[in-house]
Formats: sequence, structure tokens, C-alpha cells
Amino acid sequence: MIQQQIRPWSVLDERVLGVMAEIQRERFVPDGYQGLAYADIEVPLASGGRMLPPRVTGRMLQALAIQPDERVLEIGTGSGYATACLAALGAQVISLEIDPDQAESARARLAELGTERVEIRTADGLAGTIAGGPFDAILLNGSLPSDEALAPLQTQLALGGRLCAILGEAPVMEAVLITRNGGQDYQHEALFETIAGALRNAPKRPRFVF
Repeated sequence: MIQQQIRPWSVLDERVLGVMAEIQRERFVPDGYQGLAYADIEVPLASGGRMLPPRVTGRMLQALAIQPDERVLEIGTGSGYATACLAALGAQVISLEIDPDQAESARARLAELGTERVEIRTADGLAGTIAGGPFDAILLNGSLPSDEALAPLQTQLALGGRLCAILGEAPVMEAVLITRNGGQDYQHEALFETIAGALRNAPKRPRFVF
């Protein structure tokens, strides 16, 4: 996975590569999908959500440049794989999962692996201000239709905080990095093109009607 998928996709940060090599991704996929744990595809979850492909997770982790003891907000815990990666990079993680069964499954899995400094909450991460902020980094494990939907999350970034998300609708979507430089000054950087399933409760883009 590291040599054939992640490095060729310009993930060169040794800390990120080390974490992804260490954490056993097959421990996070549903029963019956172990053979696809390292495949370059989205893996379906019981909740109806999907795990992002490893190369996408790697690029997003690299872009966020997580530093030890930073406070990180994750939207869409899913299986808990990205959560474990964030914690292994030294972050204090608050992770929100809208599906109660999926949240409980991720809690149990992370506890079994001894993952520390992670709090998984059953909540809609798009519903408003999250207690525990401001955050040094925010990661969205799913897509939103446009950057307008990011406005409530951007305000929860600390000065210098970074947010990584996938925006758009298939077949035109891209990952972006947003950095809060101060006040309402946000820097937007396009990272790469990809396709990802939408976060549950993501707002719908208005359709033009003749």
C-alpha cells in the first residue's frame, strides 16, 4: 500500500507514511472486506458510509501537517481508521459520528487497539459549533457540495488552523486546504482531484429549474 499507492500519489511525509504503515487497516474494515483493506477503493461501511481510499487519507493527513498535542476535530469517524492515524501523529482528537452504531463500533475498535487521547461523540458535525474548540486542524472524511457549507467549521479554527475537505459533486470534486490566517482571513489551496461520498446531512446544492 505504501510503496504502490501512497508514495506515488505524492505522500512523502515520513511521519504520515510511518503511521499508515504501522496501523493495521484491516482491523478497521467490516467483516468480509479484509481482502479490500489495502485496495485503492472506498470500502463500504455498515452505516452506509465509506472509508476513503488509503491514498486520499494519506494526502489529507499530509496536508494538515498535524503536530504533537494539537487539538483536532474530525467530522465523520466512520471506521475510526483516520482517527487512529490522527492520534498516532500526536493529536488530541474529538471525532464526531452521526450514526450511533458506527460510533460505538469505532470506540470499541480504538479501545481494543489501545488508542489514547481520542473522544468519539455521537453527533452531527455539520450542525453547529462543537464544544472543545478552537481547533488546530479539522478533517472531513466525506464530501460537501461547496465551500459555502464549510463556513460554520472555518470559524472554529484557531489562528493558523487548517481544514481539509473534499468539495464538489461527482464527477468534478477536489480536496482543498483552508488555513485561518487571522480573523476572517482564510487562505484556500486546491490540493488534488478525487471523488468521495457525501457526508450524511451534507446540504444539497440548489438545482437550476427552467
